Amino acid sequence: MTTTNRRPYRRTAYRVGMSETPPESPDFDAMARDIAEVPAVEVIVTVAVNLMSAAAVKLGLTEEGDKYKDLDEARKLVTALAGLLDASATEISSFHAAPLRDGLKSLQLAFREASVVPDEPGQGPGEKYTGPIYG
Repeated sequence: MTTTNRRPYRRTAYRVGMSETPPESPDFDAMARDIAEVPAVEVIVTVAVNLMSAAAVKLGLTEEGDKYKDLDEARKLVTALAGLLDASATEISSFHAAPLRDGLKSLQLAFREASVVPDEPGQGPGEKYTGPIYG
């Protein structure tokens, strides 16, 4: 077995760009302080919105349309969103939960419409958490 005297990519990656100095390491203490100041409800809602956005892209609901459409990936994202909302229902107020549930239902209906062979009611993405979606 031969070994080479090559440097790892991460140690030399900074030389590829304009700077000759390595990037600064992140300040994890500052990041932890920032996170500590954010209420849990805000974190949950932010994650839910990110899941919704990613699912919309994978469903082809953006300006790019079918360019990024991937129903297998969309199914995973919608199911994760439904599970998050189901698990956090008692933790977040209806003020936050109601629009998220509406968005989830819209995504589930969009998935059903985008599918060549639609799932049976109750078998679609996230429906084990929300119940059957009819569209």
